[in-house]
Amino acid sequence: MLDTLSFSELRKLTGMSVEEVADELGYSPSAVYRWERGETAPKAAVYRSLQTIARFAPKPVAEPPADNGNLAFNFIDLFAGIGGLRIGFQGIGGHCVFTSEWDGKAQETYQRNFRDNHQLRGDVREFSENPDLIPHHDVLLAGFPCQPFSIAGVSKKNALGRPHGFLCDTQGTLFFDTAQIISHHRPAAFVLENVKNLERHDGGKTFATIMHVLQNELGYHVQKRVISSVPWVPQKRERIFIVGFREPTAFDLGALELPDAKDGPKLGSILLPPDQVDPKYTLTPRLWEYLQGYKEKHSAKGNGFGYSLFGPDDVARTLSARYHKDGSEILIDQPGQRPRRLTPLECARLMGFDRGTRRWQIPVSDTQAYRQFGNAVVVPVVEFLAQAMKPYLAAALEGESKRANVVTSKEATFAW
Repeated sequence: MLDTLSFSELRKLTGMSVEEVADELGYSPSAVYRWERGETAPKAAVYRSLQTIARFAPKPVAEPPADNGNLAFNFIDLFAGIGGLRIGFQGIGGHCVFTSEWDGKAQETYQRNFRDNHQLRGDVREFSENPDLIPHHDVLLAGFPCQPFSIAGVSKKNALGRPHGFLCDTQGTLFFDTAQIISHHRPAAFVLENVKNLERHDGGKTFATIMHVLQNELGYHVQKRVISSVPWVPQKRERIFIVGFREPTAFDLGALELPDAKDGPKLGSILLPPDQVDPKYTLTPRLWEYLQGYKEKHSAKGNGFGYSLFGPDDVARTLSARYHKDGSEILIDQPGQRPRRLTPLECARLMGFDRGTRRWQIPVSDTQAYRQFGNAVVVPVVEFLAQAMKPYLAAALEGESKRANVVTSKEATFAW
């Protein structure tokens, strides 16, 4: 597969920047940029060197060893972002065999932290139209975007006596593409993630249609739950998780006992020492004056709009993708001076990407990093969910293996 890639695709697969490739191979950055843009072609030896790096470079987010009691299963990562869902299921033994993420900058971060031997793909719609292009997988992960559906809902069509199905209810949405892939491959399980408000989107019609498709049309045993990140990270971030198993299971998402939020960490656990924070993250006098005036104006009207200031003993609000604009939802108090934004590294910690012995690499600009973390899932929440699902996944995969052996045995008998 590596032989078919362009220089740029191969370079991204190594997880190295243009400057790092230039330094590693002994060429000038300008020469490597010309190869990257396709203006000139490097020598065959350069391709061979990059192929070797892609195959054997250490992975910053390493897969666990196969002999530590983990499962052995394949999964795919759709609408992958920077890989928050992947980390949790990779951690219980899963091997990612397919990744789809349309945003180029998110791809760059993903590839820097997961150095795969499979090419990172873009628009998922190409693959929902031809699902055979996606490898076999046991588990499907997807943080699909929330979109309105063109049909008002299943109940309306029932009342009108019209047939209903995801081909007409959800066509043109990215959930439709997810459903198409599930329908074709029939994985043993799936995990979908979205914003908490998905349940109330379009008056509840969107969520009702999603659940109808997954349960009634695809035939999966589906559960959902909104989980807050407060027990794991110092941030109030709630997301809905939808878990489906193809076969009946005793897994009970609603009954999972979460850690006590009162024992959760505070911001001081993720903040850098003051002398390690670049002064550029401190608000400018003009921006600080504007935010104070904005808050004062809306406070007088009884509105809650404005900035939020936090100290080391606090739990922050939800980090959003707009954080790069002014940082107003999470400003860190600096006694005696103007407050500051979180640094990208602190955001990586706040979202659980950089945690324990796991170091998260940030190859993009601050603006892009803020957007990526603001759109991401809190990793320790997914790790908790993956661990809770682990024994039930094991049982589902064992049952699938037994059924496959029975079929193979019958085919062999018939052939004899």
